Amino acid sequence: MKLTKLLEHVSWKCLQGSVDVEVESVINDSRKVEEGSLFFCIKGAVTDGHRYVPEVLERGAKVLVVQDAVEAPQDVTVIQVEDTRYAMAMISAAWFGYPAQEMKVIGITGTKGKTTTTYMVKSILESAGYKVGLIGTIEVIIGDQVIPAKNTTPESYTIQQYFRQMADAGCQIVVMEVSSQGLMLHRTAGIPFEIGIFTNIEPDHIGPAEHSSFEDYIECKSRLFRQCRLGIFNADDPRLETILQGHTCEVETFGFSPDASIRAENVDLVMRPGYLGIAYTAVCAGEPEERFEVEVDIPGKFSVYNSLTAIAICRHFQVAAADIKKALKTAKVKGRVEMVKVSDEFTLMIDYAHNAMALESLLTTLKAYRPHRLVCLFGCGGNRSKMRRYEMGEVAGNIADLTIITSDNPRYENPEDIIADIVTGIERTEGKYVRITDRKEAIAYAIHNGQPGDIIVLAGKGHEDYQEIEGKKYPMDERVLIREILEGR
Repeated sequence: MKLTKLLEHVSWKCLQGSVDVEVESVINDSRKVEEGSLFFCIKGAVTDGHRYVPEVLERGAKVLVVQDAVEAPQDVTVIQVEDTRYAMAMISAAWFGYPAQEMKVIGITGTKGKTTTTYMVKSILESAGYKVGLIGTIEVIIGDQVIPAKNTTPESYTIQQYFRQMADAGCQIVVMEVSSQGLMLHRTAGIPFEIGIFTNIEPDHIGPAEHSSFEDYIECKSRLFRQCRLGIFNADDPRLETILQGHTCEVETFGFSPDASIRAENVDLVMRPGYLGIAYTAVCAGEPEERFEVEVDIPGKFSVYNSLTAIAICRHFQVAAADIKKALKTAKVKGRVEMVKVSDEFTLMIDYAHNAMALESLLTTLKAYRPHRLVCLFGCGGNRSKMRRYEMGEVAGNIADLTIITSDNPRYENPEDIIADIVTGIERTEGKYVRITDRKEAIAYAIHNGQPGDIIVLAGKGHEDYQEIEGKKYPMDERVLIREILEGR
């Protein structure tokens, strides 16, 4: 493809060479450069792509896209831009023929709820006959192809590559999680979002190599609503007005507020042996007002919000209420309040909650079901903040009736040292706890000591199917461990 075509939506300056050259490939990984490549010099948190110019020239790169001036032979074209990440997003879209324009793209942002909502939307739209692609924290789904995810929102080149594959596979709609990092690093630049969703916002991802402050985190989230046609917002979030600042989209809302475009009424917690769910009446504003009953097989108030979001989106694709109800009843997300049947007397579930905020939300939600005992099993990752360990220990001690402290991705730390830090937090409370370092033994203890009416939650691993120890990932899926325990192995 001609370089001039690739640059059609980029502000640039040619420092040397000709823009009338043919580009054979578009690359941001120096190890993949080949003869005729265009290479992006990306300034990252860990390294600076400008350092790799000699290496990529040796490999045959013919075009360099840079922020800073670099030395290169005169027959190499050097294009200077203000931000190479932004330029990469726009050039990648051009390289793949602007595939997003061939589909309707739905972007979901917020601190919590993104993953579950994407699966709910996919389930509803597919039940109505649409072919839907998905990009998210757990995986990328393109037709029958499932690709494990590395980032919630991949690099811009990878997103555009997925879009092209989705469009070629006949996808009509793409639903994707849009992280604050993805927005901050321009991974989603140039995507014409049909609908943007705001689920909620709380302080998170603040620190080195992430966001400098909560205000910066909010501002990055809000960028989605200057890039979509329609924005659908949580009417109940206290920071809604801040998120709306500078928006250029049409606005709809969802929530419990009587002023919301779609609201929930008559919420009822549903509890049966081995099952937790929630039911409510969905009320859609309009003339006439539409009302229908909804039940979701995922417990908690947050399931009301997630499902309301999905309903709000899918109504724009003319999905009937009957199809919405049926799809929501069967929508499941691996590792997100995922119930695993082990007994008719108590309930066991797997969840990804791996920080204090998520754990507190989960345990508070489950406590509302008034279990005989709320049992929480979790560990904390090695080579990560000790503060997270103290906080999670304190949360579990304050809310759970029994906490089973175990191992979770110890990495290069001694699991016993991590557990000791968690104990420091839990001993600030009056909560009961046991320490069982081996995770399989800990799960076996929870199951074998389950009592009628208990809710047992295995927190922290969620969809992960490995345990990371000293730089190596060993296979470990909690669903497999549970099966082995029940089989007596």
